[in-house]
Amino acid sequence: MRKDVRILLVGEPKVGKTSLIMSLVSEEFPDVVPYRAEEITIPADVTPERVPTHIVDYSEAEQTDEQLFQEISKANVICIVYSVNNKKSIEKVTSHWIPLITENTDKDSRVPLILVGNKSDLVEHSSMETILPIMNQYSEIETCVECSAKNLKNISELFYYAQKAVLHPTGPLYCPEKKDMKPLCIKALTRIFKVSDLDNDGVLNDNELNFFQRTCFNTPLEPQALEDVKNVVRKNLMDGVCDNGLTLKGFLFLHTLFIQRGRHETTWTVLRRFGYDDDLELNQDYLFPPLKIPPDCTTELNHNAYLFLQSVFDKHDKDRDCALSPEELKDLFDVFPYMPWGPDVNNTVCTNEQGWITYQGYLSQWTLTTYLDVQRCLEYLGYLGYSIIAEQESHASGITVTRTKKIDLQKKQTQRSVFRCNVFGDVGSGKSGFLQGFLGRNLMRQKTIKEEHRSYYAISTTYVYGQEKYLLLHEVFPDFDYLSDADLACDIVCLVYDVSNPFSFEYCAKVFKQYFMDSKTPCMMIAAKSDLPEIKQMYGCSPLDFCRRHKMPPPQSFTCNAAAPPSRDIYTKLTTMAMYPHISQADLKSSTFWLRASVGATVFAVLGFAMYRVLLKTR
Repeated sequence: MRKDVRILLVGEPKVGKTSLIMSLVSEEFPDVVPYRAEEITIPADVTPERVPTHIVDYSEAEQTDEQLFQEISKANVICIVYSVNNKKSIEKVTSHWIPLITENTDKDSRVPLILVGNKSDLVEHSSMETILPIMNQYSEIETCVECSAKNLKNISELFYYAQKAVLHPTGPLYCPEKKDMKPLCIKALTRIFKVSDLDNDGVLNDNELNFFQRTCFNTPLEPQALEDVKNVVRKNLMDGVCDNGLTLKGFLFLHTLFIQRGRHETTWTVLRRFGYDDDLELNQDYLFPPLKIPPDCTTELNHNAYLFLQSVFDKHDKDRDCALSPEELKDLFDVFPYMPWGPDVNNTVCTNEQGWITYQGYLSQWTLTTYLDVQRCLEYLGYLGYSIIAEQESHASGITVTRTKKIDLQKKQTQRSVFRCNVFGDVGSGKSGFLQGFLGRNLMRQKTIKEEHRSYYAISTTYVYGQEKYLLLHEVFPDFDYLSDADLACDIVCLVYDVSNPFSFEYCAKVFKQYFMDSKTPCMMIAAKSDLPEIKQMYGCSPLDFCRRHKMPPPQSFTCNAAAPPSRDIYTKLTTMAMYPHISQADLKSSTFWLRASVGATVFAVLGFAMYRVLLKTR
């Protein structure tokens, strides 16, 4: 909603512009009328819409054309005043004033016009017959009001309509020629309907209608009022009501009816509640609420946001197979102005055998977006209507900003749920295979991935001491001289070399020595392609000696060239090291340390799956 409204009155001399303003302010007709009234401001608390309103007069005798043009450009709404007993002043509306205003306003945002027929006390007939063709000719004319400054007829109404023309304009909503809503309005209301259809069955049932009513107007509808609304739709539209619920056609029909009956404010209240601005675009303040993120802090979804995203998944997983087919995914993102997830997402998170994103993969992708680009996550939550459906103040309330890693190290514990592992290695060392192995894909399955659909990220859950955590793997481009701060900022480093390539290890050693030897970031060496014969590395010492010398765990063997999915133990170790960077290297070498971590992981992975099956049955 606008912070204020600026109303400009123009028209021929002696039509009563100044008298109208003075009659409004003093509530009586002035004995002496000056050439021009001073600009007045009506406080918000005495206007029907609770918005401060500035009323500006124009006088040809006192102002230049340049001053008039400036006032026209500043006005939010312009009242063209004519005298009902003066035909010349009526003719000037179309021959002079409308063209003049058009020339001095932005073509993309035409200012609304109100035609004001003053001095109705001097005639017994109405000027409406003459005015209606003009209103039909110019779409920017919102309405026409006949009034009298002398006997105070329709004075308050005139300024109310002017205010309403700014706050609840007809122009963006409705096309009078076609007698139908405009495409942008239909598009916005369609999104609102789909967000409000909580069970995705194509109709708004009584509970959904009541939630919608309470959300937009702070009051539920009485059962009889609900029936009355549905009966109005039934009488006028054959398929407007289905299974005693309001269909999309019925919902759009109701809003067309509101607009046609002059109740634009009802539709505008709904549009603004769901984040739309005067141009029917989603407001930037709605999509991107302020969120302060101090340095060295990360962003994660909180419990309420996960619950909401789970409900969105359930709403669209119509066949209850715990995965989203391409059609179900398209339906989920139908409330977005574009498709946010490309084919690379299917190679970033877990999918089923058909390549469809699973429930776990879906939540993982949301976690990844929140961690890497929280502004984009806020935008996405805005499209889904998170703050409205979850009844939160803004989408930012779904985000947790973690404390700095420095405090975690001091306290020797972390509150984070997402840990970033940057994966370094020379070309062909097996980094991509290591990422895809985390998603349970062996080499055979990896070969089906198209190069253009390749992802440099992989994210999934692991369990450490019974706690579910997200591990985010990021494959760093192997250009040694161009490593950015983002390439180096992580919770743990993975250095991957190919055991069958004698020159592969040297790159890992160089990266470690130059960037991580003196840092507090834990590192792990991965001996990839361990199914192949191991060849002596052409470096000053063996990988095992290198790790001992620099107090790293011994190189971890890894292969994805097997019939079964790759082992997840190595990923649990990485997450554990990321969670407990303060743990000594002696502990990290201890087999009992890893055993405790991985046993906890196995128990909770089995328990988690059993719990999920129970949840599915209840769904």
